[in-house]
Amino acid sequence: MDRDIATPLRTRAILEKYGFTFKKSLGQNFLIDTNILNNIVDHAEITPESGVIEIGAGIGALTEQLAKRCKKVLAFEIDQRLLPILEDTLSPYPHVSVVHQDFLKADVHQAIETYLQEVKDIAIVANLPYYVTTPIIMKCLEDHLPFRSMVIMMQKEVGSRITAKPGTKDYGSLSIAIQYYTTAEIVMNVPKTVFIPQPNVDSAVVKLTKRDQPVVAVKDEQFFFNIVKFSFAQRRKTILNNLVSQLENGKEKKERIMAALEKAEIDPTRRGETLTIEEFAKLSDGLLPYFA
Repeated sequence: MDRDIATPLRTRAILEKYGFTFKKSLGQNFLIDTNILNNIVDHAEITPESGVIEIGAGIGALTEQLAKRCKKVLAFEIDQRLLPILEDTLSPYPHVSVVHQDFLKADVHQAIETYLQEVKDIAIVANLPYYVTTPIIMKCLEDHLPFRSMVIMMQKEVGSRITAKPGTKDYGSLSIAIQYYTTAEIVMNVPKTVFIPQPNVDSAVVKLTKRDQPVVAVKDEQFFFNIVKFSFAQRRKTILNNLVSQLENGKEKKERIMAALEKAEIDPTRRGETLTIEEFAKLSDGLLPYFA
C-alpha cells in the first residue's frame, strides 16, 4: 500500500480522521502529487549530511520526502491544529523537529543553533502561502541565515517577478532585492490541479542560490534599496522624475540628481525598469553624498 502522504486518497483520509478544515486566512493548499514533491527535493540537491529548514509543514507531505533524504529537518508550522497531525504522520522520522511558530516572528538563528547544530549544509525548502512569499524570502536574506539555497513554491506571477531581467514588465524592486543576494531561476511550473483545495492560480518553483558576496558592492545598502524603490515608484515616469518626486528635497536638488545620473552614464529619460543592478549601484553611490 502506498503510504506517501501526498496522494489524494491518503491526504483526504488524514483530513477526515482529524476533522481538519482549511483556513483561507493561512493560505493553506496541500500538494497531492508525490512526483512533484520529489522533483522539488531533487532541485534542493540535499544529501544524507544536509539539514533542511521547511516553512509551513502542513500535514507533512513535503516534510516526509525531505526526511527520507537528509540528516535533519527543522519544520516551522503556524497552525496549532496541524501539530497532532504532524506528530502522527511524521512518527516514522525521529530526525524531524516541528516548531510551532510564525516563521516571520521566529528567531531562526536560535532554532538552527538548537536543532541543526551538527549540520554544515543547510537548504531551505517550502511550499509557501502566496500572501507571505516575499516577506519570508526577504527575512531569510536580510537575517543572513546560513543557507546554501532556497527552493520555494510560490504563485507563478511572483516567480516571474523574482527572476525577471531588466527591460521586462515583471522587472522591479523585488527582482533587484532578491537578485542582489542570490541567483534566481524558475526550475518548474506546477498546475493548480495538484493541490487540495485547488488555488485560483498556477504555481512555480523558484530556486535561489545564495551568492558568496552581493552581486554589486555599494557604499550604503539601505540607501541603494531606497533608490531602487523610488525609481519604480511610478513605472510610467522617467527615472529623473521619480527620483525628484521621491527623494527628500528632490525638487531643490534636481541639478544634483541630474549630475549623478550623468556621472553614472544613465539617460535621465530612461525608466527604472531598464536599469541593471550595476547601474543602480553606480547611481546610488553617486547620489549618496547629497542625500545621506
